[in-house]
Amino acid sequence: MQISWQWSSKVFKNTSIIPPETGMAHQVNLEYLSRVVFDVKDFLYPDSVVGTDSHTTMVNGLGILGWGVGGIETEAVMLGMPVTLTLPEVVGCELTGTASPLATSIDIVLGITKHLRQAEVAGKFVEFFGSGVSQLSVADRTTIANMCPEYGAILSFFPVDNVTLKHLKHAGFDEAKLEVMEAYLKAVKLFRNDESSSREPEYSQVVQISLSSIIPHVSGPKRSQDRVAVNNMKSDFQTCLNEKAGVKGFQIAAERQNDVVPVQYEGNQYELSHGCVVIAAVISCTNNCNPSVMLAAGLLAKKAVEAGLVVKPYIRTSLSPGSGMVTHYLSSSGVLPYLSKLGFEVVGYGCSTCVGNTAPLPEAIRNAIKQGDIVACGVLSGTKNFEGRLCDCVRANYLASPPLVVAYAIAGTVRIDFETEPLGTGFNGKSIYLRDIWPSREELHTVEEECVISSMFKELKEKMEVRMAKEPVLPQPIENAHVLLYLGDSVTTDHISPAGSIARSSAAAKYLSNKGLTPREFNSYGARRGNDAVMTRGTFANIKLLNKFIGKPAPKTVHFPSGQTLDVFEAAELYQKEGIPVIILAGKKYGLGSSRDWAAKGPFLLGVKAVLAESYEKVHKSQLIGIGIAPLQFLPGENPSTLGLTGREQFSILFPPELSPKMTLDIKTSTGKVFSVLALFENDVEITLFKWGGSLNFVARRFL
Repeated sequence: MQISWQWSSKVFKNTSIIPPETGMAHQVNLEYLSRVVFDVKDFLYPDSVVGTDSHTTMVNGLGILGWGVGGIETEAVMLGMPVTLTLPEVVGCELTGTASPLATSIDIVLGITKHLRQAEVAGKFVEFFGSGVSQLSVADRTTIANMCPEYGAILSFFPVDNVTLKHLKHAGFDEAKLEVMEAYLKAVKLFRNDESSSREPEYSQVVQISLSSIIPHVSGPKRSQDRVAVNNMKSDFQTCLNEKAGVKGFQIAAERQNDVVPVQYEGNQYELSHGCVVIAAVISCTNNCNPSVMLAAGLLAKKAVEAGLVVKPYIRTSLSPGSGMVTHYLSSSGVLPYLSKLGFEVVGYGCSTCVGNTAPLPEAIRNAIKQGDIVACGVLSGTKNFEGRLCDCVRANYLASPPLVVAYAIAGTVRIDFETEPLGTGFNGKSIYLRDIWPSREELHTVEEECVISSMFKELKEKMEVRMAKEPVLPQPIENAHVLLYLGDSVTTDHISPAGSIARSSAAAKYLSNKGLTPREFNSYGARRGNDAVMTRGTFANIKLLNKFIGKPAPKTVHFPSGQTLDVFEAAELYQKEGIPVIILAGKKYGLGSSRDWAAKGPFLLGVKAVLAESYEKVHKSQLIGIGIAPLQFLPGENPSTLGLTGREQFSILFPPELSPKMTLDIKTSTGKVFSVLALFENDVEITLFKWGGSLNFVARRFL
């Protein structure tokens, strides 16, 4: 393996192969691959990145323009195709004021997320400016930039300034090169300077955010945009118990809200109640790039252990750093052993709890939660908290900063007011409050200066260096297609793509059982993502999928020729055997969330020929085109209801010989109704890819 990637790095021009177990791609971009300004034979030009992950935008915090595209698009680029992007609007985000000492960069991230969601920046570039920018370290900026997919922006850009240059100097950049970089960026007006008298750039719109208005928050219990002030957490959870089941509520009867379920675990007696924490994860991808919040978690753990506080053993705790560098500074600062004592052991360097790749809850705890119908909670320092994502029996999931994840794990519940109630009892029976163990900014600054130094970047770099046609056919008409699924608004790529553990009653589980595997050996979809048979069966297998044909959340649909209610895969398999094409009906924002290849590959393998929705998330729409699925959109003001569609009709779609961007197509149903839709091809490149049946078909045919 080592010889293979070393050989590949040498024989392919401009290619670097990053060895396994080094870190996540966007973290490695930041720590090792970034150049900020390229100098090729005295020709200078800005660095840029196109990555296969929606969180590639992390590099925007270093002054590098970068964004994520789908894996299918990237494969095509590596084989010679261009990246296409319609010139977007640029939104200026002005930061002013000073943040509260208790507010971490995660609080700032979530505050900015809320404002930018309200400003409707989806599909736009965001650039930060104003006096508040200088108060943010590069680590803070990368954390904020990394969250931009959560508010829908293509990217969130922080121009290079003195803070950036200071960071690069600590990271080991040559000082002479830094001087050239600074001179070049100033000459081309790409350098940000608070002292400059020149006016700010002109933006399509300006959003103003005062950092002084940001206080510590968590987000949940089901969506990242539902922010809750930490000092209101206890009362807000009570409201969630009372509210009707929906985006926040759980509809628990008043007489059951204080239920307690006793449970035996490892020889000890415990009690579970609504709001109990059963999963606490400091995970990768967003927060772990920021030393201040990770060190804050470590220092809080150190003070907690020294005060005599513990975490209940049944809580699934984990630590999944973004790269080995995070482990390095947690270790060199002396806080890693204290995190371990509280159960936060390093479990790996990739996506874990956030996508359902967590160790299963103890059977006794699962049974107690289900038998008592307890609203159990997960607390994680990630970006996604859709219901059921962490575990099928954990209904409330909160996004929090790493130190708050540790704090809630110690408390064992989210029904706590940190101001008036202690986290627990320490040595000598003393009540310990959060304020007693919360690290100050001065402590964090001192430890960060001592531990996050250039030697860490140097060590990582040394580790890397040692380890390191034919004409298209016309689109075929879609004739007499049945609707495989009739979905509503905000269907995320998590609903579509296989993720998390493999449910025992799922089509994937049946397949694995037939291969002789036991449920204990099923593992997760993430572990089996290279097995198309498993992944196809896991497409649309999310337990929270709401198909209007079924009327309740379940990974089921109706096979109309027979009238049977089946797993989505089983119905699709029957349609394919019968030679009947299928399409999907959906509402607004179809494909919301992280870019996931299998959110396009899976439907393609199920036989889906087109998706007809009210609107799309941009990256997912591109993924559909890249795999050969037609993204069609209802005309403004129209949807299945206004058109009188039930989804039980059969649909026929004829593609003309000459397609053009955003042209109108006619659809005819088996009931005789004819209506028009938009074919969402942005440009001629996307039309070409669709005509070839997807980007991989196009590239493959060029070499035949």
